[in-house]
Amino acid sequence: MLSLKGEALKILARREHSRAELAAKLARKTEREIDDAEIIALLDELETKKLLSDARAAEQLAHQLTRRYGARAVAHRMQARGIDADITEAWQAKLSNDDLERARKIWQRKFKEPPHDANERAKQMRFLQGRGFSLDVIRNVLDTIIENSDSRDE
Repeated sequence: MLSLKGEALKILARREHSRAELAAKLARKTEREIDDAEIIALLDELETKKLLSDARAAEQLAHQLTRRYGARAVAHRMQARGIDADITEAWQAKLSNDDLERARKIWQRKFKEPPHDANERAKQMRFLQGRGFSLDVIRNVLDTIIENSDSRDE
């Protein structure tokens, strides 16, 4: 059986984890009763040795998700993984700058054609909203696409 530290390193070898995420996994994985103080001490040691970092976990998650999701959805996933709120807010602000372009690319991969009626427009808006884009970004994307489509038809 692996020691607590060995188990933590095994988990971290697969991917970056936030402090909260690793603490929860260690508490579940270990078969013996472990004092919370023991887990906290180990997490502090791993952070000191730069083996555990909320910032790296957030960066990895952001790079993994930005191809498919908007800033809001990425920030939500970061919160769900227990990443520090300041780091999450910073990433959301950084990713929001590119939300318009990212939403446009995601729309193009999924739909390819502008909506033909109000129902189809609503469907496309719901899709982008589910991907974590704001209504302002969604409206901008669809309005631009519809305008470009109308100008080509003339």
